[in-house]
Amino acid sequence: MPAMKKGYKALLDEANAGIEAVTPTEAADLARNDDVLLVDIRDVRELQREGKIPGAIHAPRGMLEFWVDPESPYHKEVFASGKTFIFFCAGGLRSALATKTVQDMGLAPVKHIEGGFGAWREAGLPVETVPTK
Repeated sequence: MPAMKKGYKALLDEANAGIEAVTPTEAADLARNDDVLLVDIRDVRELQREGKIPGAIHAPRGMLEFWVDPESPYHKEVFASGKTFIFFCAGGLRSALATKTVQDMGLAPVKHIEGGFGAWREAGLPVETVPTK
């Protein structure tokens, strides 16, 4: 198998060098402000299995670029609100890449939660269940 030109570790290093990360506690404090939204990019099955952060919006990673771009037929107005967006996934890897991507697209200000949902839960911050359909 040929070597990758740029593997996920290099992509993560680049992303982390160019974005702002916050701790779960910092994210919780920031989210008390009406101008800040937490954005959960995990798969819906992860939400159903692990729970979710109260008040966070769900934007599946696979649709994120389409939802953020105002030119896209799938654009979601929430991403044109001028708010600060704090992205998170299960462990902080996907959200680092996602945060870098939307930042490169021009969405600002953006941050991501270091350690993701797992770190949020470990910090003892609130989690609510998500009903299965």
